[in-house]
Amino acid sequence: MEYKIISDTGMNVSRIAQGTWAIGGWMWGGTDERESIRTIHAALDQGINLIDTAPVYGFGVSEEIVGKAIAERGHREKVFIATKVGLEWHDGSITRNSSPARIRQELQDSLRRLRTDYIDIYQVHWPDMAVPIEETARTMHALFKEGLIRAVGVSNYSPEQMNRFMSVSELHTVQPPYNLFERQIEGDVLPYVRKKNLSAFAYGPLCRGLLTGTMQPDTKFSGDDLRLSDPKFQPPLYAQYLSAVQQLDELAQERYAKNVMDIAVRWVLDQPGITTALWGARHPEELEAVAGALDWHLDADALAAIDQILRQKIASPIGPEFMAPPANNAVAA
Repeated sequence: MEYKIISDTGMNVSRIAQGTWAIGGWMWGGTDERESIRTIHAALDQGINLIDTAPVYGFGVSEEIVGKAIAERGHREKVFIATKVGLEWHDGSITRNSSPARIRQELQDSLRRLRTDYIDIYQVHWPDMAVPIEETARTMHALFKEGLIRAVGVSNYSPEQMNRFMSVSELHTVQPPYNLFERQIEGDVLPYVRKKNLSAFAYGPLCRGLLTGTMQPDTKFSGDDLRLSDPKFQPPLYAQYLSAVQQLDELAQERYAKNVMDIAVRWVLDQPGITTALWGARHPEELEAVAGALDWHLDADALAAIDQILRQKIASPIGPEFMAPPANNAVAA
């Protein structure tokens, strides 16, 4: 496993983190608690020491599973728990709420579900423009000073929003969506991360399974599966993305004796400013491929070839905007 220090914290985290959105079950077709716990234990056995979760992942289910898995394994001090705050739900409907009262309440709920008395990395899940960003940041700063959280993070924030946040609070991490197919942050967030010496946790490095190489033209999604609302998984774009995946896989095999999954994750890890890539395994065997992304690097020729494949195969790239929960109508000053 590779490790990297989170800026200004001393926390030495694994460059592959266990992402647990799918483990929560919601929007991923349900969950199996014992299988999920086995998966988290398998991640720890591979040297992964960073577990990323959120209250909204399964409406508390993901955090409860993470808490139970870590309690069963023991050695809480060796695991870095990253969770989030600022979304609430009613009858399956998600809204943003980063008010001080909501943050305080969510923290207590997360501590209970995670069976711990502190959070290592606490991240505002989405910007809530109905609450002044400075007010949200001030509350996060207070939690940091009280020792309830060890690092302050934001997710899905723009540089301008992070500037406002940092005017009243320290900021250590930022979590944006980032993969070979969703590269919007290269124009703003990544340069900002490097300039401010922040640590970026890239979520979705395999683009919801599209970059695993296992998707087929006739692959079907059902129920509440998130991919039913992702344009990349619908015609005519789906065929374009599958064609790109095939060529990326051929490139990986020819140049490195690797596969498309290896090259996709390595590409993310090789980007300056990226500390960690989230790996959303639901079963222990899905973690066996982690080793293929570690301890090697893409050379300049391969990077150029990757970019050429993407330009040739995907006429109109689609970003991850469809995943954003509805923004509140009120705009805070």
